[in-house]
Amino acid sequence: MALDQTKTKAKLYRMVMDAHTCPYGLKSKDLLERQGFEVEDHHLETREQTDAFMDKHGVELTPQTFIDGERVGGYDALRVHFGLDKPEDERSDTTYQPVITIFAVAFLMALGLSWYSFETILTVRAFEWFISISMCLLAVQKLQNIETFSTMFLNYDLLAQRWVPYGKIYPFGEAFAGILMTAGALTWLSAPVAIVIGGIGAVSVIKAVYVDKRELKCACVGGDSSVPLGFISLTENLMMLSMGIWMLAKLFM
Repeated sequence: MALDQTKTKAKLYRMVMDAHTCPYGLKSKDLLERQGFEVEDHHLETREQTDAFMDKHGVELTPQTFIDGERVGGYDALRVHFGLDKPEDERSDTTYQPVITIFAVAFLMALGLSWYSFETILTVRAFEWFISISMCLLAVQKLQNIETFSTMFLNYDLLAQRWVPYGKIYPFGEAFAGILMTAGALTWLSAPVAIVIGGIGAVSVIKAVYVDKRELKCACVGGDSSVPLGFISLTENLMMLSMGIWMLAKLFM
């Protein structure tokens, strides 16, 4: 028996203009093809064509996908249709992805530096680099929008609540300590900085989350973070505190 080689067809309407090609249209086409659909690709090549299409179908955006004559919607709706995402009203805005990404990249960079320097990844220095590079990457996230970060930081940091400028000093201190610790330079200065900001941060998080039981967003990866305040932020601050103590102890050993 011959197999049916026909593909299910989908109609896609997307903006393809001289000065603009809709990226979500391209993503919709790619997704449909990867799901095994034969795409009937309709280009909306002018603003007038696009407006006329949206008026006809009563929609406010493109691209739009139709499967079996039924309108599925835009790219986000298409992902929901294929079970790749949950419907918007069922989604949680909580995500640990930014933090996981930062720690994973820092870990791999530390292993790479260790291999380059010692021709092995199993070194104490690799662990030190992991923490110091993590500090640098986390600081970069905060410094992208320091005003927003410092505002969110005021929700829970005990020192910032008493001295507001500290909210803008903190990420510079974290980056400063992280860079010096990565270089293994000026430990007498970088270690105390890490101890102070890590210690204050740890106490602040413990009070806000575990004593006061407050539900807050963590400013650890920047001011627009969806990471809940708690274990991750506490880990960041304990890492800084521990690294500062370790480096200071090594200095006087």
